[in-house]
Amino acid sequence: MGILEENGVTLLWFDSMGAKSSSIAIETSRGLIVVDPGAAAMQPSYPLPSIVKREFRRKALKKIASFVEKAVAVFITHYHYDHHFLPSEPEVGDPSIYYGKLLVLKNPNKYINESQWCRSRKFLEQLLELRGKKLSEYLVDPVETEFYDPVEFLEKALTRDYGDYMGRRMELLEKGRRWFRKLVGLWSSSEWVREIDLGDTRIEWGDGRRYEFGDTIVEVLDPWFHGIEYDRTGWVTPLYIRRGNLRIFYTSDLMGPVIEDYAEYIARLKPDIVVLDGPPTYLFPYMFNRINLRRAVENALTIISCRPELIIYDHHLLREGRWREHVREVFIEASRNDVELLTAAEYYGEKPLIDMIVGN
Repeated sequence: MGILEENGVTLLWFDSMGAKSSSIAIETSRGLIVVDPGAAAMQPSYPLPSIVKREFRRKALKKIASFVEKAVAVFITHYHYDHHFLPSEPEVGDPSIYYGKLLVLKNPNKYINESQWCRSRKFLEQLLELRGKKLSEYLVDPVETEFYDPVEFLEKALTRDYGDYMGRRMELLEKGRRWFRKLVGLWSSSEWVREIDLGDTRIEWGDGRRYEFGDTIVEVLDPWFHGIEYDRTGWVTPLYIRRGNLRIFYTSDLMGPVIEDYAEYIARLKPDIVVLDGPPTYLFPYMFNRINLRRAVENALTIISCRPELIIYDHHLLREGRWREHVREVFIEASRNDVELLTAAEYYGEKPLIDMIVGN
């Protein structure tokens, strides 16, 4: 029995198993909690027929839903469909599966991009319709109208010397600031959704909050960028989970992490287990450049330096056949530090699907 089984942790589905996902479950003394119950089919470049990709997604959703059904609480760190499924999802079958639970969701009103702003409301609309209610009943005027710029607090990332790339980097940061100010306009002028109490079901915004489930404490971090500074994909809320003396850090989608301050924060916590989404090497070099890939590798080394017992290194990283070559240094450093570094498939004794397809 490994460290995960000993502590009631199950890796439900990850990309190494054939569908986009990063879903885990934790058995606490107050019942089961599920994190990010979603799965999406692999991208067009993934070397399988579309029908096979859809079948892997179906299998992933069936397994995840079987755990959601038993859960007392569900945490959703952001509104991408590989991290949550809609109540109307036909592969799940039961549209009321989220009911009778505590739902801890990424705040849908701030530090969220336009796409996820809309997706969050679609998710909540479907939940409420099942009880004969409308989302409009829960809309209020904006609770806040001023918002800090999170990039201003990224000291390590902002003071790093990027050499010849500095000019381009400063240009991108200025574009990002303009994008951020546009989002502030959305958050400060549009109606917010308030938290929802449906009797047997409570829907809360988790950002920056702490939850106790008997022997297990789940701390939902304030929003971090989904990738680089001002990443257009928005924000996620990583989780720091303590079960007795065991410490788990679940990164959600940091794409590496790319940002140095995030890696140093994780290392300072000295977690025993890190569920780490690696860099999206399938986007390299066109949508994920060499500079940011290098940052992601170096930041993984920073996390290894705190010597966790286990790192599950998966998600975005397992979407193309050369993934291991791109992050070779990470495996070397893990071995030097006696840190077990595995994909989710490998943890369960299987080869990552992409490795079997391309013959690695």
